[in-house]
Amino acid sequence: MALRIEDYGLLGDLQTAALVGRDGSVDWLCLPRFDAPACFAALLGDERAGFWRVAPAAGGLCTRRRYRGDSLVLETEWDTPEGSVRVIDAMPPRGEAADVVRVVEGLSGRVPMRMALRLRFDYGHVVPWVRSRDGELVAVAGPDAAWLSTPVPLRGEDMTTYADFTVAAGQRVPFVLTYRRSHERTPKAVDAERAIADTEAFWTSWLRGFRYRGRWEDAVRRSLVVLKALTYKPTGGIVAAVTTSLPEQLGGPRNWDYRFCWLRDATFTLQALLGTGFVAEAKAWREWLLRAAAGDPADLQIMYGIDGTRRLPEYTVDWLAGYEGSAPVRVGNAASGQFQLDVWGEVLDGLHLTRLAGIESEEEAWDLQRALLDFLEGHWDDPDNGLWEVRGDRRHFVHSKVMAWAGMDRAVRAVERFGLEGPVDRWRATRDKIHAEVCDRGYDPGRNTFTQFYGSTGLDAALLLIPRAGFLPWDDPRVRGTVEAVQRELCSDGFLLRYRTGADGGVDGLPGAEGAFVTCTFWLADALYGIGRRREAYELFERLLELRNDLGLLSEEYDPVARRQLGNTPQAFSHVGLVNAARHLSGTDPAEHAGGGR
Repeated sequence: MALRIEDYGLLGDLQTAALVGRDGSVDWLCLPRFDAPACFAALLGDERAGFWRVAPAAGGLCTRRRYRGDSLVLETEWDTPEGSVRVIDAMPPRGEAADVVRVVEGLSGRVPMRMALRLRFDYGHVVPWVRSRDGELVAVAGPDAAWLSTPVPLRGEDMTTYADFTVAAGQRVPFVLTYRRSHERTPKAVDAERAIADTEAFWTSWLRGFRYRGRWEDAVRRSLVVLKALTYKPTGGIVAAVTTSLPEQLGGPRNWDYRFCWLRDATFTLQALLGTGFVAEAKAWREWLLRAAAGDPADLQIMYGIDGTRRLPEYTVDWLAGYEGSAPVRVGNAASGQFQLDVWGEVLDGLHLTRLAGIESEEEAWDLQRALLDFLEGHWDDPDNGLWEVRGDRRHFVHSKVMAWAGMDRAVRAVERFGLEGPVDRWRATRDKIHAEVCDRGYDPGRNTFTQFYGSTGLDAALLLIPRAGFLPWDDPRVRGTVEAVQRELCSDGFLLRYRTGADGGVDGLPGAEGAFVTCTFWLADALYGIGRRREAYELFERLLELRNDLGLLSEEYDPVARRQLGNTPQAFSHVGLVNAARHLSGTDPAEHAGGGR
């Protein structure tokens, strides 16, 4: 049986990340970076696809686990009949090479332990050549090489490396797995104890910039650590999640690769970073955004690779059965070629947000924005695939039009407030035309709600963002009506769906359903607060916090019936939603940074 998604903890070195289960097994790790092929892929198949377990020989799930302070140093403990033992896991911030450090610490008694390592490169497809050299285990396959260093004797059996040993109280036994390209020189040896200390010190130092003060400080701190761990340090890009193909519906086909950077996340992420004091990270994300968006505005994509790569071809890894049999396993994302109108607005809104925050803006950045505005002026009335990347017919999605409005609105503000040059009268006229059309064609007066797209009978959780974008103020009756309609029609056991997949004849063109979308439910808490239903907003926010696993991690979705997490994990969008909702509900989120009002 596969572990539940919430049974996994996160390790990261700011270039890639590993998932460690309650059973002490690393079941997911891509090297050397987030979007590289996995060398441990048991998460999406079984142990034949690669894993690394360090646990008591008797096996079983841990008794307890925790992160050390605010760091990503993970401590997992087992109480056994023979005694108690702790496994300390860390990925130190990347130096010469990528390292995963694991130290077994005896707490009481004498506990028999077993280490099992099965390296399988290319998503479990490639078996490396393994040999012993200078006291280390060396595994090589094509471009990939890994070294395992430990004082414990190793043995090979059934294409797997094992170590059986006993740890007594006070003893510490280290294991260090290091990755580097096979054509590069052997990396220097890593001291496990020093690496753990350095990892803890890094995260402690980083969080000194934390500025949020409110009733949910611990939850916000942990979510920001997750966002930092999802950041690819060389470029500043932030991946949506560290996994691919964890299902939105168990056994269904809604399985996507999220190891890329979505432009739609820009404004939300910048709000979270700037609003909690992390200006350097916001600057790095802004610079990634400018590089990714550079070029022909007509070619703007909804997502890019962590280094700004445009081509993200999608294919299936057919030798993996998928998480709990949820096939196919996908690599790459065909949605990168979709036309999503809201992206132009998201980029312009995000760059406006950095301007408000006082982050310097080069002349070239404004030139890029003007080019984006030129495209938006000519295409805002085109149908698109929408925020949720539907693979059905293009529609006139209301959220897309609202964000087109936001893009034009931020251009007008740039001229009016910051003195930048541009055809402000024309932009203002376009902005007003979009606003009038959305209110006319995207609003159902009989139901007192905006709809998912023009003429739709369905609703969309993204409609909750209308006041956050500044399109209408919170006290507008249409906003209240929309919030109440979305809550009434899209809630499942109190948690919010993105939309009803069967509405309007199946808007997304895919079979099956999906779980409640975590960040959308944070939007609902935010919206309830905005329309004055504050006690209900607080209660919903607290209930959302209970969806986190014991380590404070959230995936993309939640199944309120099975009461378990679904979708790729840990999900940046979910943690950004937590941070921004906490700021709003705590009264620390100025309206101007949320887009203001109109």
